[in-house]
Amino acid sequence: MIDKLLIANRGEIAVRVIRTCREMGIKTVAVYSTADKGSLHTAMADESVCIGPPASKDSYLSRNNMIAAALKTKCGAIHPGVGFLSENADFARSARREGLVFIGPSPEVIEMLGDKVKARAAAVKFGLPVTPGTQDAVAGDALEAVKGIGFPVIIKAAAGGGGKGMRIVRREADLEEHIKIARSEALANFGDERVFIERFVEKPRHVELQILADGKGKVAVLGERDCSVQKNHQKLIEESPSPGVTDAMRERMKTGAVNMFRELGYCGAGTIEFLVENGVFYFMEVNARVQVEHPVSEFVSGVDIIRQQILACTENTLEIDGADGGAAGACSVRLSGWAIECRINALSPGRVSKLTVPGGIGVRFDTFLSEGCFVPPYYDSMVGKLIVHAANRDQALAKMERALSELVIEGIRTNRMRQEHIIKEKTFRSGVFDTSYYESVAKEVEHV
Repeated sequence: MIDKLLIANRGEIAVRVIRTCREMGIKTVAVYSTADKGSLHTAMADESVCIGPPASKDSYLSRNNMIAAALKTKCGAIHPGVGFLSENADFARSARREGLVFIGPSPEVIEMLGDKVKARAAAVKFGLPVTPGTQDAVAGDALEAVKGIGFPVIIKAAAGGGGKGMRIVRREADLEEHIKIARSEALANFGDERVFIERFVEKPRHVELQILADGKGKVAVLGERDCSVQKNHQKLIEESPSPGVTDAMRERMKTGAVNMFRELGYCGAGTIEFLVENGVFYFMEVNARVQVEHPVSEFVSGVDIIRQQILACTENTLEIDGADGGAAGACSVRLSGWAIECRINALSPGRVSKLTVPGGIGVRFDTFLSEGCFVPPYYDSMVGKLIVHAANRDQALAKMERALSELVIEGIRTNRMRQEHIIKEKTFRSGVFDTSYYESVAKEVEHV
């Protein structure tokens, strides 16, 4: 087992990793930009190192600075967290080259799954359905490429995600112009202008499976999460299980996912994402890292995902045994109850003057906030995650409504009241909604 680990990230995910490492007896090193000096994760870690100025490209996205900090502090491993360098194959490769354990899959697997065209091909190989689309990146006559797909289509960056390099096209006349724009966005955001085209699924649910794998063929599935409440492709609320997934569908998703992760020799935590429409599911992508919303799966499974991720990548083992009789060779994980997460986003930077955190059975608030801390304007707007767990969805909704009413963050504007409005809204409470849901309630929500 390693004795010291550097967390190549900031904010609440850094705090989350520090807590598990402390329980495992692993010392931690926090990194910070000058904008994050004095942030909670730097105070909680055993050591902290400044890695540059506020701009991400000079600090949290600097591979060289991260590696230098890990070597300087004599760490044995690097945990990349979420975002930033977490799915950067070159970073994982550099870490391994310097003798550091990268808490994630191999650089080769990250590289392959990060290429959406190759990932689609792998999904088909392992029996997972994909939406009709181009088998390769689009080159030459785009109109010829979309024959047989039919409009509307969606153009996606081969190396991208998060809605960047993505364009929806409904008319043949608009195709070439949108491809040009998508290529430009892809190049600017990912350094790779390749795009591919799929049939656009108008109103799907967004469902993902939480996976853990030890790199030797053992794969555990910790149920699914529904992430359909999104604004501009950014998730706002997640829950597990999904109200829109049947047992039969769940088993088919699970079987294909287990086969894929086993054959790839996947190691660590990962998520396989699907679009679900009219009882049919389609593979979308794999996130080769832990997800922001992983606490939802921790609540329903009772598994510390960060702990298992570290054990898988340092010891090639998982503390989950046996098969469940479903997907061949999948490890047995007993799931119970219902969990819901609301992301709490800052709508403005500023200093937190007051913080009251909700409590009670089955309530968890993951955050880097503390009274007097400053929320800088340079990074992702999420400042916390409020997660609840109860016996069923109705009880979980009641618990989330109560917990949101108790949460107090003063000094900055947040979306707390907007989340409370959604939790009370009748369509959301019905469980019958899709990724277009937020657009349908945006006017009333954003006036809260």
